[in-house]
Amino acid sequence: MSIFKQKVIDLVLQIPHGKVASYGQIALYAGLPRAAREVGWILNSTEGKVDLPWWRVTNNTGYLSIRGTVISDKELQRKLLVAEGIKVMEDFTFDIEKYRWRMPEEEVRKLQLPHEYIEKIVEKYKTQMSLI
Repeated sequence: MSIFKQKVIDLVLQIPHGKVASYGQIALYAGLPRAAREVGWILNSTEGKVDLPWWRVTNNTGYLSIRGTVISDKELQRKLLVAEGIKVMEDFTFDIEKYRWRMPEEEVRKLQLPHEYIEKIVEKYKTQMSLI
């Protein structure tokens, strides 16, 4: 298993009940910005093999964009999010900022990433982190 794939799995497992993260956000925390699509592929490839709360990873615009598989689809993702208290509209949209999981700054600093990269993550989520 690649290091990136393992990091993605570890990060998705950290997303708490009732919170979501975007594909890009997980890629960012895993150390590969611009790898949002790869995060989606990893989640798809682990289906049925790894017990992950995949439904907590969404499009950054607050839209359930999953294309779906035989096992999971938008309707199932919506149902699972609603069961966690996330208000998802019939058109599969929701207020992502209201439910977004933000890794606490001290946890971000523990990521095995270059110092400059960590500082960029902290700066990007600085305002949001202070609200936690």
